[in-house]
Amino acid sequence: METGDGVPVSSRVSAKIQQLVNTLKRPKRPPLREFFVDDFEELLEVQQPDPNQPKPEGAQMLAMRGEQLGVVTNWPPSLEAALQRWGTISPKAPCLTTMDTNGKPLYILTYGKLWTRSMKVAYNILHKLGTKQEPMVRPGDRVTLVFPNNDPAAFMVAFYGCLLAEVVPVPIEVPLTRKDAGSQQIGFLLGSCGVTVALTSDACHKGLPKSPTGEIPQFKGWPKLLWFVTESKHLSKPPRDWFPHIKDANNDTAYIEYKTCKDGSVLGVTVTRIALLTHCQALTQACGYTEAETIVNVLDFKKDVGLWHGILTSVMNMMHVISIPYSLMKVNPLSWIQKVCQYKAKVACVKSRDMHWALVAHRDQRDINLSSLRMLIVADGANPWSISSCDAFLNVFQSKGLRQEVICPCASSPEALTVAIRRYPPGRGVLSMHGLTYGVIRVDSEEKLSVLTVQDVGLVMPGAIMCSVKPDGIPQLCKTDEIGELCVCAIATGTSYYGLSGMTKNTFEVFPMTSSGGPITEYPFIRTGLLGFIGPGGLVFVIGKMDGLMVVSGRRHNADDIVATALAVEPMKFVYRGRIAVFSVSVLHDERIVIVAEQRPDSTEEDSFQWMSRVLQAIDSIHQVGVYCLALVPANTLPKTPLGGIHLSETKQLFLEGSLHPCNVLMCPHTCVTNLPKPRQKQPEIGPASVMVGNLVSGKRIAQASGRDLGQIEDNDQARKFLFLSEVLQWRAQTTPDHVLYTLLNCRGTIANSLTCVQLHKRAEKIAVMLMERGHLQDGDHVALVYPPGIDLIAAFYGCLYAGCVPITVRPPHPQNIATTLPTVKMIVEVSRSACLMTTQLICKLLRSREAAAAVDIRTWPPVLDTDDLPKKRPAQIYKPSNPETLAYLDFSVSTTGMLAGVKMSHAATSAFCRSIKLQCELYPSREVAICLDPYCGLGFVLWCLCSVYSGHQSILIPPSELETNPALWLLAVSQYKVRDTFCSYSVMELCTKGLGSQTESLKARGLDLSRVRTCVVVAEERPRIALTQSFSKLFKDLGLHPRAVSTSLGCRVNLAICLQGTSGPDPTTVYVDMRALRHDRVRLVERGSPHSLPLMESGKILPGVRIIIANPETKGPLGDSHLGEIWVHSTHNASGYFTIYGDESLQSDHFNSRLSFGDTQTIWARTGYLGFLRRTELTDANGERHDALYVVGALDEAMELRGMRYHPIDIETSVIRAHKSITECAVFTWTNLLVVVVELDGSEQEALDLVPLVTNVVLEEHYLIVGVVVVVDIGVIPINSRGEKQRMHLRDGFLADQLDPIYVAYNM
Repeated sequence: METGDGVPVSSRVSAKIQQLVNTLKRPKRPPLREFFVDDFEELLEVQQPDPNQPKPEGAQMLAMRGEQLGVVTNWPPSLEAALQRWGTISPKAPCLTTMDTNGKPLYILTYGKLWTRSMKVAYNILHKLGTKQEPMVRPGDRVTLVFPNNDPAAFMVAFYGCLLAEVVPVPIEVPLTRKDAGSQQIGFLLGSCGVTVALTSDACHKGLPKSPTGEIPQFKGWPKLLWFVTESKHLSKPPRDWFPHIKDANNDTAYIEYKTCKDGSVLGVTVTRIALLTHCQALTQACGYTEAETIVNVLDFKKDVGLWHGILTSVMNMMHVISIPYSLMKVNPLSWIQKVCQYKAKVACVKSRDMHWALVAHRDQRDINLSSLRMLIVADGANPWSISSCDAFLNVFQSKGLRQEVICPCASSPEALTVAIRRYPPGRGVLSMHGLTYGVIRVDSEEKLSVLTVQDVGLVMPGAIMCSVKPDGIPQLCKTDEIGELCVCAIATGTSYYGLSGMTKNTFEVFPMTSSGGPITEYPFIRTGLLGFIGPGGLVFVIGKMDGLMVVSGRRHNADDIVATALAVEPMKFVYRGRIAVFSVSVLHDERIVIVAEQRPDSTEEDSFQWMSRVLQAIDSIHQVGVYCLALVPANTLPKTPLGGIHLSETKQLFLEGSLHPCNVLMCPHTCVTNLPKPRQKQPEIGPASVMVGNLVSGKRIAQASGRDLGQIEDNDQARKFLFLSEVLQWRAQTTPDHVLYTLLNCRGTIANSLTCVQLHKRAEKIAVMLMERGHLQDGDHVALVYPPGIDLIAAFYGCLYAGCVPITVRPPHPQNIATTLPTVKMIVEVSRSACLMTTQLICKLLRSREAAAAVDIRTWPPVLDTDDLPKKRPAQIYKPSNPETLAYLDFSVSTTGMLAGVKMSHAATSAFCRSIKLQCELYPSREVAICLDPYCGLGFVLWCLCSVYSGHQSILIPPSELETNPALWLLAVSQYKVRDTFCSYSVMELCTKGLGSQTESLKARGLDLSRVRTCVVVAEERPRIALTQSFSKLFKDLGLHPRAVSTSLGCRVNLAICLQGTSGPDPTTVYVDMRALRHDRVRLVERGSPHSLPLMESGKILPGVRIIIANPETKGPLGDSHLGEIWVHSTHNASGYFTIYGDESLQSDHFNSRLSFGDTQTIWARTGYLGFLRRTELTDANGERHDALYVVGALDEAMELRGMRYHPIDIETSVIRAHKSITECAVFTWTNLLVVVVELDGSEQEALDLVPLVTNVVLEEHYLIVGVVVVVDIGVIPINSRGEKQRMHLRDGFLADQLDPIYVAYNM
């Protein structure tokens, strides 16, 4: 499949995406106000309210009262009193029957046993822990109950034991490992409750993780606990005269129920003894419980509905509970129905999923009869999607004696306990989903897809008052057609969050207000955390939970509704029901919806993608909301809650930290991020006069600066009287023959070779003879010098000058990697039209080897001269050029955009260049300079080969490749030779920072001392890498390196060195600019650390003889100080043009001979191709002038135009590398108008998909851009050139030609 312009695309990029891509940027032109109005104040689009959105129109609601709580004469005065009563008058009555995993009754706990064992537990807690004088637990203290889900009997005994001892039980889940999902937060709850004792069962105690000594380790975040086993056989019998103190229910705390919040934190809801009793009475009245009824409980008996019905209310009414453990349900989902039939149970407590799985497992079970059931309590019946389970269940089991009015959905919350429970045929409502997103109730018709069918959960509880209030802001009563948070006023509720008075006030002490501003009662209400309304006839409807509420661009969506829609898309085939998590993450100032589901192991990637795209369409059409990210993870990998549900906050945490490990990801930022700033529209061009006026009005000076004037400087520069470098060398060989110019070090740091003035002169003479006699070369012929970094290269260069030939230095092919490095050598040799190639014997062999023949056509090499074998004689005369403007040498280099460009350096430019560096760095014959650079192009070549001959200083040469075996080589040499000035590349600096990070102590011991270094210059052609230079400075500060010594230089093709720090100028400065302004080509300085700030370091000082101006790259007009523009340079050492075979004249004149369109239109400038700006600083330079600093932002060729703004790849890459610990390198480029981000993954392949959402998030947040494609590749795939710069265009070509072999490619929709 190809797109229109023939770019091959993966079959996943549908025509729809392509169409989307094309509509992404279509800027309109606004009217021009004033041309110099800054337009970078990018404001995110604020969602304008929809004028047609539904608004509530009803009257203010009235609070609803439940029926009166009947006073029944034989109701006990407290729950303990009820236990005492039944334990003494009906000790044989069954209280609880537990099941094993085969569904056989395991154990029957009678009321007599419950009473005696609870007493025993109470006595032992109070009298057998600690000492008589110092008991560990006193009445009112909190203890935790840790019991497994298959042992309700032990739990029940311990719970009532605590009530009898007047100790407060805090039931929690069994911690299986030290780092269970959410277990740490439970630990915080226990700590804040001051728990020191944990009650547990024998079996559970044995199963807890133990240390080698048999101790139970302290779980992460937990307080230190004493584990106390409550089995009777371990306990002492209470003395005859001891009796628990049973009093009437009062306001003391009875128990604390834990609750997990949306963010994963755990709170404890305190329930008083009077609330506990009143709640049991209200449930007894609402459910019509009578003595000795049988109830089947499938729910968790430690909390919520399972605890209230199966442990508390059952005892008040002497009922018999059949407890079905979760482990049995997993094996046999029909077990609860079988127990209802077997025991002819009147009541069953289940969740929707138990009904659902019973339906799935049900296959014509003949002996099922559900006519005994008078109540089937559906604990999560308030959830909008439980209605389908209720309907389907009734449908199938109606024929088995199940009556419609038996199904009793109930609503509850940890804070308000039971909110409502239904006891009669259901009331239904079909509501418009669109209305609900605005919090408005609008009745709709069933035929539509975008409706929510809700069932009522009954009337307000006996003895309670209920109302609904607006979910945010002051608790104002809702209108009758408005959705709000349900609030309850009753005795039978929780009273506080333990130890958190502020949160308690907001939840448990709410006074609903009428529209006139007065409270509706003097009693406080409690927020239930449920969203809903009170419908006709006082029926309570719940449409969602506050915790599941997601507000996306001003509209409310409920997580549960979105789960329901996702499940409706043929779920059973691809994902597990109930294994879907929906939550929102905040990206770019709005909530974004994320769906994570567990995928079945047998579904193919194609299936999954189909399912994912259907889910997206369904959610879009039903909820009119975009999904930001849909992720599928392998089965059973989401963090679980103890009863097997999904631990939502933990899942969200994993998603945000990039450790969810999805196996499929689909992101749709294009469709759901609607608040991006409007694309920038380019203003129509302004005439030169208004630019001048504009700059004057806004007080900006034209951005121009220059280094010192070469003509004005008086110094005793002897080399100045010679026009040519070859003459300087001859003069030095006569006057200071034995002065050492070059010293080459090997990887051990010892001298491998050195050259004095006379040795170099004599060697150059022999090479000149060889060129003339063996090579038969004429003056002006080009010679390729293919040498490793060293002395031979220097001698060969001067040999060429002596023979009148034009040298071109070429990096030799890498012996281990001939296939990729040799073609570049061949290309430079051909493009430079070299008549001959000079090299060493070793490389000669390499060029003719079999591997070379496989890579290039070796028959077309020009003649190859081997300089290891030189003639003995001197030339008749040394060539002297007729004119300084003739060509001295050619400088070839591959730019970061992958272009091979050769520039011509004349003799005049070469000498001026050397003089400029000599003055800037104050170089004299007595100086030593250490150079750790590649000597093939740019400033690296000039420093390695030319400067020593011109200035006479000694150059200590360190080939960067030697650092691979000995990273400390360069710094040890700098220290040993007491060098004051040294030059290196970013690659060298990075190698030292990474390779020597842990060795600074041992280097110090070896005597490494960098305190004499005054300039350490990184030779570069890019924006200074401030993070690297700072970490290098910080790392070696202890070894004496002055933090201000490190600086960078700037060179480019048209001028090999524009700036270089030098010795006398002020220290390099750093400024912080606003990144958003920079995208609009504006420079706005901000404080360090302010949002969107970008640190930029000055690129060294402008060299003597160099003038700089900042020009608009499009109009070529001069720019003011506060503008980002192209750096133009005028200097005597500018290159004199490109050397190309094609003779592209237009490019030539544009880059080397440009003039400003207005202002100073006479001067000839060269265009550097780099964007930057000038800033006049407060510092003064050597001649007392205020110092102008040049800051480079990036290459014009690499800048990306997106949404009408200019972005620099490095800024986006820096953000992306910070996004996840496994991203080691990153490169970005554009394709059509999509942003493509390539990241290298250092980790297992299962982490690859974790990176996609994180990369998308960070680029949106920090750059307001939507990533189009995320490509995850192995380490080393992003190509880097010899200067350590990323070759983004090579990478782009590789991506388009499908050569990257990626781990994963994600196309964001």
